[in-house]
Amino acid sequence: MAWADLGKVLKIFSGSELTAADKDDLAKEVMLMVLARATAADTNIKQVEVDTVCRVLKAHTGHDFTSAEVRVAATTSLYERAPLDRYVSSVARKLDARARMEIATALKEVVHSDERISDHEISFFNNIVNALDLSPCMLMGLE
Repeated sequence: MAWADLGKVLKIFSGSELTAADKDDLAKEVMLMVLARATAADTNIKQVEVDTVCRVLKAHTGHDFTSAEVRVAATTSLYERAPLDRYVSSVARKLDARARMEIATALKEVVHSDERISDHEISFFNNIVNALDLSPCMLMGLE
């Protein structure tokens, strides 16, 4: 499957329904979108962030992603049509709480990858967590 084409996300955004088998792929695509886009959150894409995204994606999805796939997903023309949080918000309704939490956890790992967290990255994280419809209690593991 060509993950970087984000086919399942586009299917949801266009109003289509997914089969049960598609939902796992959808979660992987959303994680790819979010983590790839996080590399550009501070407008300075660093190779260490791209490498971390590849490593984190492998750990969370079991799939090997290349730096090129991550960079394509980070800069796709898809974001010209709508902001990332709008895609994530639309898709979040189709994902269970576990999948949404896994995306947030993976994003946290990427944000911490370059030892410096900018205001842009904090804002990006907060926007994605809100789009994923995750509460502070859920993030703390209390719910």
